[in-house]
Amino acid sequence: MAPVESLDSGAAGSSALQKGFSLLEHLIEADRALTLAELVARMDMPKATVHRLLINLEAARLLQRDLTGKRYMPGDRLARFSLRAVVFSARMSPVRAILERLVAEIGESINLGVLDGSSVAYVQRVECNWPLRTHLSAGSRVPLHCTATGKLFLALMPTMRRAALLDEIELKAYSPHTITSRKRLEEELVRIRDERMAVNNEEFMVGATGLSVPLMGIDGEMIAGLALHAPVARLSVKDARAHASTLRRAAEKLARTLL
Repeated sequence: MAPVESLDSGAAGSSALQKGFSLLEHLIEADRALTLAELVARMDMPKATVHRLLINLEAARLLQRDLTGKRYMPGDRLARFSLRAVVFSARMSPVRAILERLVAEIGESINLGVLDGSSVAYVQRVECNWPLRTHLSAGSRVPLHCTATGKLFLALMPTMRRAALLDEIELKAYSPHTITSRKRLEEELVRIRDERMAVNNEEFMVGATGLSVPLMGIDGEMIAGLALHAPVARLSVKDARAHASTLRRAAEKLARTLL
């Protein structure tokens, strides 16, 4: 492997840094891993330059290769960095104030979750004041197939991307109510896509229910899920569904704040 280039404070270092960010942007915006040839075409740069950037970014764990070894995708270090950046941004923005007003109105815990690889990461969460509640702090990661926000992401993402993720993840049973059949899950995702909201009926944790609605980006893709969580003894699935319109209004405010 070639040595990692140092990015000094001069013009050359600045140019290399800009090219590196540009390459990472192309990988993040793509809905699949990209080959060297595809990156060369998209970036309109010499093959040698793009190859050198790939070597450096792979050494820094900002990108990684897929199982074939011929395609590149965002690396684990970049994913962690992105998550921390989103958490910081959420804390420093009006997002928390919107979530706090929502908790005061509904009376249950609220979280904001983003897709992070093959799971959902909570970037912000506001707890209710009830002594009995579900404890999942900001930064927690939860499965896709058995949480409201996770199922919502699966339902609303492009078909090929969803198929690839379902090929990758294990439909592990976290409770007796977890959907572990891919056929049943895909049928559930069709209903969710039609309703544009998802419920979690004790599928991740026994005794806990939830409902999630999407925050949509300007490109029409889901960027985050806004969800409420509560003990089923206090909030049934039917009761959770009754809060859907309130969550949707808050999701629209959040989308305007974040975009």
